[in-house]
Order: sequence, then structure tokens, then C-alpha cells
Amino acid sequence: MNEMRRPLSAAEIEAALPDLPGWELRGGRLHREYKFRDFIEAWGFMAGAALVIQAMDHHPEWSNVYSLVTVDLSTHDAHGVTRTDLDLAARLEELASR
Repeated sequence: MNEMRRPLSAAEIEAALPDLPGWELRGGRLHREYKFRDFIEAWGFMAGAALVIQAMDHHPEWSNVYSLVTVDLSTHDAHGVTRTDLDLAARLEELASR
């Protein structure tokens, strides 16, 4: 099995969360809500993130309501959170902080 797609234990996930401010383990997935100034800023984040997401070939469950973007990450074929999810969360943090 690809090490990046190996399901992580709860302890491994909890150990990684301090490096991902605002992220939490919820319902077996990494969960984060981003609040932006307005719809345009939220949509801009999603558009920029889409390029990263496609390049990683790892697609989140996410939604947008006005200035709020909600993201849930898990690796469906691994049935849990993997290193790939942690990496995508870190990339989303980088984009959101710009």
C-alpha cells in the first residue's frame, strides 16, 4: 500500500493537528471552516485551491455559502484520513493565508 494513502491512527492524526490550526477530526474526517470577508474572496480561495487539488488528484468534500467555505478531507479508498489528507490541509492553509 502506498504510504501516503495508508489510513492514519487517531493518535497520528492528533499529533499532526497542532501544525494545522483550525482543523479538527470530526466524524472520521479532517474538518475545517474558512470564513472570508465576502463571497468573492471565498470563491477566489476555492478557485486557487482547485488547481492544487487537481494537481494532487485528491478531491475534498467542500461547500460554499456566501463567505464560508467548509472542507472535509478523507481518502475514500483508504476508508480514513491519510498523509495525503494532511498534506492537502497544509496546502489549503497556505492558500487561505495569502
